[in-house]
Amino acid sequence: MDAPATTKLIKGATGDWEVVIGMEVHAQVNSRAKLFSGASTAFGAAPNSHVSLVDAAMPGMLPVINAECVAQAVRTGLGLKARINLHSVFDRKNYFYPDLPPGYQISQYKSPVVGEGEVTVDMPDGAVRIGIERLHLEQDAGKSVHDQHPAMSLVDLNRAGVALMEIVSKPDLRSAEEAKAFLAKVRGILRYLGTCDGDMEKGNLRADINVSVRRPDDPLGTRCEIKNVNSIRFVGLAIDYEARRQVGILEDGGEIEQETRLYDAGRNETRPMRTKEEAHDYRYFPDPDLLPLELTEDYVEALRRALPELPDAKRARFVTAYGLAGYDAGVLVAEKESADFFEAVVTRLDGTARDAKSVANWVLNELFGRLNKEGRTIDASPISAAQLGGVLDLIAEGTISGKIAKDLFEIVWAEGGDPRAIVEARGMKQVTDVAAIEKVVDDIVARNPDKVEQAKAKPAMLGWFVGQVLKASGGKANPQAVNDLLRKKLGV
Repeated sequence: MDAPATTKLIKGATGDWEVVIGMEVHAQVNSRAKLFSGASTAFGAAPNSHVSLVDAAMPGMLPVINAECVAQAVRTGLGLKARINLHSVFDRKNYFYPDLPPGYQISQYKSPVVGEGEVTVDMPDGAVRIGIERLHLEQDAGKSVHDQHPAMSLVDLNRAGVALMEIVSKPDLRSAEEAKAFLAKVRGILRYLGTCDGDMEKGNLRADINVSVRRPDDPLGTRCEIKNVNSIRFVGLAIDYEARRQVGILEDGGEIEQETRLYDAGRNETRPMRTKEEAHDYRYFPDPDLLPLELTEDYVEALRRALPELPDAKRARFVTAYGLAGYDAGVLVAEKESADFFEAVVTRLDGTARDAKSVANWVLNELFGRLNKEGRTIDASPISAAQLGGVLDLIAEGTISGKIAKDLFEIVWAEGGDPRAIVEARGMKQVTDVAAIEKVVDDIVARNPDKVEQAKAKPAMLGWFVGQVLKASGGKANPQAVNDLLRKKLGV
């Protein structure tokens, strides 16, 4: 059964401390146009080339809501098992900064489009439920550039007005590991839904992390917010550093100042940015240029019916339909592309199925291991689902052994080609001729009388003989035939 977050205590000089974490995930909405203008959202354009009069806050320009951005927010809310609010309001969040031309950000405050929801993350000790407080739509600010001119900062407004979904968790997270798993799960859901591409390197997904510490069972401590963390790994490092920083201050008799901090990956530390603002500092009020957003039950239900199969449902299906272990299924479905690759290997072109557990083993260990080693994604895999399926077919029919299959995998990875044709051309078929194998077995047994006596006394020694026969045959001898012959010859 799913459970609330488990507590991982920090050992301090004066006793144990509990870290309490909440996250605000900023996800750029997948849409061709911005939230309140028709300007393009394409990445990588020349500075200030995707800026409408609305984005630049020219006098008299009025915002017009992008219906697709609203639909994407509702889809995301449904994917987070959250309440969809049929009535929501856009507010002005007032602050002044060079990359915010109007002097305010259009956001949502008390009446967001999505209310409370829940995300389940798989941890080594079991599944953990993390509450979602809300999801609201808001427009992004521009970008200040400080390193291109020695005497001034420059402003690029291409991002100004791009639609963001801010997904706010409840303070349910209790460790850096849980926070990383939560962000990875949210990113996976967004990618399955197609509502955000989750590319953290481009800034399309980033997280603000609220961290506080307390003695177990004490009231919540003063929190600090770490802004704009742009990788899952950095999320974990930033939380670990900030929690220990706060513990050190408190154990020295100091107090935590509520503030906004930045994470410096080069130094692996957080540093102060500014004193943390409260909501009243932003002087929120309903935007007078935008009417309340009114949705209907039929609209929401139509979007719900069109949702794809999401990670939790797919994981459950992989367990029941394919007989996979829960952990293996969870790893396979974490990214939609991985789940699709697995199912493409399981099902042959003629509709027949391969052994799912064997497929999972090869995908998780051989394929993922090699991809991780080379820093590739599954989309960039040199081996296709059809090629990996071909390798597994050769194993299943006894044409090659597991050892030969790994050699074949390496050849296909490096050179491509049809696995079956490679086996034929290079003489890689395993030897199944019992008479031929028996000659090798007899030779190994004759040359190792001492090992024979050891094997009779300790049957586990049989594995040594199997290894020797396989080595002598260049790995081509059928392992089962070798095993059977050795047991007969040695009487074990």
